[in-house]
Amino acid sequence: MRRTESMRGGMFGYGEIKLFAGSASQALAQEIADYLSLPLIEYDLIEFANENLFPRLKGSVRGQDVYLIQSLNSPVHRNIMELLLMIDCLKRDSAGRITAVVPYMAYARSDKKDKPRVPIGARLLADMIEVAGADRYMTIDLHAGQIQGFFSIPGDVLTAFHLLSDYFLGRDLKNAVVATADLGFAKKGRNFAAKLGTPLAFVEKRRAEEDPRARATTVIGEVDGCDIILVDDEVLTAGSVVEAVALLKQHGARDISLSFAHALLVPPAVEKLRGLPLKELVTTNTVDIPAEKHLPNMTVLSVAPMLGEVIRRAHEGRSVGELFNE
Repeated sequence: MRRTESMRGGMFGYGEIKLFAGSASQALAQEIADYLSLPLIEYDLIEFANENLFPRLKGSVRGQDVYLIQSLNSPVHRNIMELLLMIDCLKRDSAGRITAVVPYMAYARSDKKDKPRVPIGARLLADMIEVAGADRYMTIDLHAGQIQGFFSIPGDVLTAFHLLSDYFLGRDLKNAVVATADLGFAKKGRNFAAKLGTPLAFVEKRRAEEDPRARATTVIGEVDGCDIILVDDEVLTAGSVVEAVALLKQHGARDISLSFAHALLVPPAVEKLRGLPLKELVTTNTVDIPAEKHLPNMTVLSVAPMLGEVIRRAHEGRSVGELFNE
């Protein structure tokens, strides 16, 4: 049956926007709700003694345009199951359309079969989100762009690039150099440097035969006497950041600022970052950052206005690319 235009329900007649906040994204979801001047719809989430989760809606979403906001950070598997069960719950209540808004996507590093006898976790997670009943998805800064191809449903893969780079545009950049924490982030680092109008450098990592972990070995580019903006997509344990900062300092770098989208900050990341000679850490709230993980030199930029505007445009059937001049 063909959907018709509805003034209340947007171009596609899915009914009104209904926002749900998963356990991992309560604060971010509230910011999105405030941006859209809409309430968050509550639901019960029961955890039984056997650790099984049981969500239950407090009201009907039949025919509505539903957006479920849930990042998949720690506890990863609990948050994944909550997301999947809630999608199934919404589908069985006959929601008109279900969009999984996943600001941080777990398993994004498991994007290929690069060794014998290993899984592709990102593909499995994409399949599970689809099978659960999601009609669309939204996410921010996937670690590997090809993960978009793992989904058969349409989605909006957004980036915090504009948010982070605009922040640094307000700084004195006459002596600045953008540097990437490894060569895998080279393309995004080049875009960052191009927008700021600065030179670009790379921290190269290599893996020795006797060492299973890649380690920073050299800097490609001129950083001596320069202020560095070190960019990456996420910080987990901060091991790569520690090595990159030490190497940049050895090559004569002056002030170093760190910019990254996803502040996962698994122990002992906060302690490592606290001990580094960093002028500033600039990140976003794609994952909740509790008070004990906030550092005095940390600036957290909100992705809520971006997600809120994309949700509005998706509901109204308007271009998302226009939001970023694309």
